[in-house]
Amino acid sequence: MVKTDVGRRTSPPARQSVTQISNELGIHIATLYAWRKAWRLQGEVVPASEKDPEGWSTADKLTVVLELAGLNTTEIGAFRERGLFPVLQICWRQAAQDHHG
Repeated sequence: MVKTDVGRRTSPPARQSVTQISNELGIHIATLYAWRKAWRLQGEVVPASEKDPEGWSTADKLTVVLELAGLNTTEIGAFRERGLFPVLQICWRQAAQDHHG
């Protein structure tokens, strides 16, 4: 339950800092970073920073593009709740296609 709450708090749109969550919940910062790393390795959209989506790394943006690849319009719309608006997703997909041919 706590781990699920932390995952929600580190993901868009909340994007709380690991330090803030550590202070509020009393969980060691190293544990939180380990959880975040594990989620990222599992393909979860947990950005490496608390920046707005436009400031995410290329790897984070590519993860979103890949996650969205097989979704329908309704499912893609659900990403708005995570702070990922369709126009960003379209731009990121195009950038990935342009870069990778």
